[in-house]
Amino acid sequence: MTGFGNASGSHGNKKITVEIRSLNSKYTDLRYKIPPAYRDVEAELRKILTEHCQRGKIELSIDINSPDGDDEYGLNLELYKKYYRELKSINEELGQGDMELTEAIIRIPNVISTSNESLDPGEWASTKEVLKEALKKFSSFRETEGEAMMLDCKHRIQSIMDHLSKVEPFETNRVAKLRQRIQKNMEEYVGKDNIDANRFEQEILYYLEKIDVTEEKVRLSQHCKYFLEVLGDNKLKTKGKKLNFISQEIGREINTLGSKANDSNIQQLVVGMKDELEKIKEQVLNTI
Repeated sequence: MTGFGNASGSHGNKKITVEIRSLNSKYTDLRYKIPPAYRDVEAELRKILTEHCQRGKIELSIDINSPDGDDEYGLNLELYKKYYRELKSINEELGQGDMELTEAIIRIPNVISTSNESLDPGEWASTKEVLKEALKKFSSFRETEGEAMMLDCKHRIQSIMDHLSKVEPFETNRVAKLRQRIQKNMEEYVGKDNIDANRFEQEILYYLEKIDVTEEKVRLSQHCKYFLEVLGDNKLKTKGKKLNFISQEIGREINTLGSKANDSNIQQLVVGMKDELEKIKEQVLNTI
């Protein structure tokens, strides 16, 4: 599921800003944009995020600003001077004249260095409080999106059940059409007088058993009801995988119903059910 949450706080003269974003994904993929000093608590950050943010491409950004300047990065002045003297000496020796050396020097490794200071425990405690506030907003965002997804899935499951209820009126006509078609073929190839009435009825019963969709209709109806039951169960913390399995079972019954349809009107209803199911699957893939 997508999600967003941010919060700000302070520690001493430092301003702490935390931002959490997530995009849809089947798995949990955590990415960090944090100051170097926070690498020591990366494992704890991962634990906090995985407890609150199941599934998704999740990006955490922690920004620490100080009015005295960014203490995380600094210029290695002695190393800069050393490179500058040596490069300037080479330029003069080769007669190349003055060149802009600053841009070239700062690209050299270790000239711009990161702070090696460890994370202040007080600052980390303040950051965790800000992180908790951002996670609350993040969860609220997801809950709002989840409500919309739940309503959409309910609507589409109900649409499948409505399509299913329209199948029965066409079943009687289907039997009559099948009987007429087989009888016509028999009269054409065997002759009307040569048809054995008892054998003909046996053949009709055989084909009727092959195209009977009673079991598929019952199972499909039960799967749809179970889908709605799981969808509305507030005791379940995660529903995505379970709903995905149920939607697969719904798909199997719809496909079997279509293969046995033997009627254009029923096929049209099956196509409508498949269309609704595909949209449900898209939503379920993004459900936690």
